[in-house]
Amino acid sequence: MAHLQLADGVLNYQLDGPEDAPVLVLSNSLGTDLGMWDTQIPAWAEHFRVLRYDTRGHGGSLVSDGPYSIEQLGNDVLALLDGLDIAQAHFVGLSMGGLIGQWLGINAGQRLLSLTLCNTAAKIGSDEVWNPRIETVLARGQQAMIDLRDASIARWFTPAFAEAQPAQAQRITEMLAQTSPQGYAANCAAVRDADYREQLGAVQVRSLIVAGTADVVTTPEHGRFMQAAIAGAQYVEFHAAHLSNVEIGAPFTARVLDFLLAR
Repeated sequence: MAHLQLADGVLNYQLDGPEDAPVLVLSNSLGTDLGMWDTQIPAWAEHFRVLRYDTRGHGGSLVSDGPYSIEQLGNDVLALLDGLDIAQAHFVGLSMGGLIGQWLGINAGQRLLSLTLCNTAAKIGSDEVWNPRIETVLARGQQAMIDLRDASIARWFTPAFAEAQPAQAQRITEMLAQTSPQGYAANCAAVRDADYREQLGAVQVRSLIVAGTADVVTTPEHGRFMQAAIAGAQYVEFHAAHLSNVEIGAPFTARVLDFLLAR
């Protein structure tokens, strides 16, 4: 693990793979950390210099005062690239990470070699969904995060996966229980306020959309909307819930890698 100093704190990041390979940035979902990508690293690091990081408010990164915005989180990624002297990179983001990817594609497309948006949407949820969650987390602190952990299994994984792979499901959901309540609430606000439905047409970088058939948070309908809005975007759908990279594993890893390696 390493840290990049920002004006208001540090970003925690990790690099894997050959130093001279093209850079691949991985952006985590709300309530997880860079460990959510562990399954993908062995295969992807054979071909890329994989740069994964903890989004502000998560893991080992800074927890600054909220609320945050996706623009702020996108600028953190640009600061990370600048700090490591990386001119361009591939970007893979899931859920909130996918919102960050959309912002980058719209506002900083010249920094991207490709864009993969997994289990995300141009608009995720509503004020009615996010505001009570923010209020509860800020009021009840870490106990609220524990309660969210216990409720997240049904949203993040299909029942079949949770039953067949309990240790893997627990490893991921435990990240949520350990997330800073202040950081989580600030990121909830960023997700709540993001809406790129009218801006996605500005994305001109080569793009792949990944959706899960059992994802009730960001549905295949959301994925197909993004595919239609981004010229030439590819689309793939797996039988998975919200964290398809964890649930699907090798087929997810291989399909995204095929896209990343294509010319």
